[in-house]
Amino acid sequence: MAQVVVTGAAGMIGSHVVERLVARGEKVVGVDSLVTGELANLVGVLGSDRFEFVERDAADLDHLPAGTAAVLHLASPASPRHFRDLPVEVLHAGSTVTLRLLDQAERAGATFLFASSSEVYGEPEVHPQPEEYRGSVSTLGERACYDEAKRFSEAAVDTYRLRRGLDTRIARIFNTYGPRMRLDDGRIVVTFVQQALAGHPLTVHGDGMQTRSFCYVDDLADGIVALLDSDVVVPVNLGTTEEYTVLDIARMVIDLTGSDSAIEFVARPENDPSRRRPDLTRARELLGWEPTVPVDDGMRRTVAAIAAQLGAAVGASEVPGP
Repeated sequence: MAQVVVTGAAGMIGSHVVERLVARGEKVVGVDSLVTGELANLVGVLGSDRFEFVERDAADLDHLPAGTAAVLHLASPASPRHFRDLPVEVLHAGSTVTLRLLDQAERAGATFLFASSSEVYGEPEVHPQPEEYRGSVSTLGERACYDEAKRFSEAAVDTYRLRRGLDTRIARIFNTYGPRMRLDDGRIVVTFVQQALAGHPLTVHGDGMQTRSFCYVDDLADGIVALLDSDVVVPVNLGTTEEYTVLDIARMVIDLTGSDSAIEFVARPENDPSRRRPDLTRARELLGWEPTVPVDDGMRRTVAAIAAQLGAAVGASEVPGP
């Protein structure tokens, strides 16, 4: 039976992708060092005879399992807090790990899918961002470890395609949220929900007018699988065109949790992008994919999941389970 190797399998996105692959009958080997991933995210597949978990840095894999048909490199610390606390690990995941997996995929004759990021666009001067846009990115500063690692990996993946004939895919992932987010990773959705449930002020960076487009993780995982199944070798944006200000999201969380928390404005981080929204033309035309979960629905599910994880009660709003 052909196998699929997924790095970062115990992360929020990785675990949802693994579940989809196993559910459709694939034999999946999930690899994760558990530096930021959590084994609990894989509880739905750990008992399956179609899933094997390997706790290891993907760079330390001696070889791919026999019959590997595809490698999905989804591994990397990915939050602003990780950029601050784990910058070397971020660089490692987007350089050494990528190159070693590309070599192994070439030897195995496997398709290689790389999870890139909207961070390759930096502080965008074009809005929304199409894949042809080359970005405005600083090589210096706290975010540079992630931004430049993703850009390097894209260059490496495309070089192996052009020069060595490797079958490749590149997914440029925009802001994603949903169940299985790490409670301590510092991203705004999980931070706001915890602050609201505890009755603490929601800390909004700057004036809160910077925008993000938040894609629910189920939609994003479906997009990754659709890209894997395609023959599309150019980068493809995966995200949602629903654009909200950070302040909008803070107010939405307060409403959904029934919290009486105030909003507190704090200093904005260096190189924090002002606007971020994907042009999804390629995804729609080449993959037949676009997100279906509205932000208000996805946020309800996410609030319920985080509250359950914390053992916290949600306030006045009706919040269905995830």
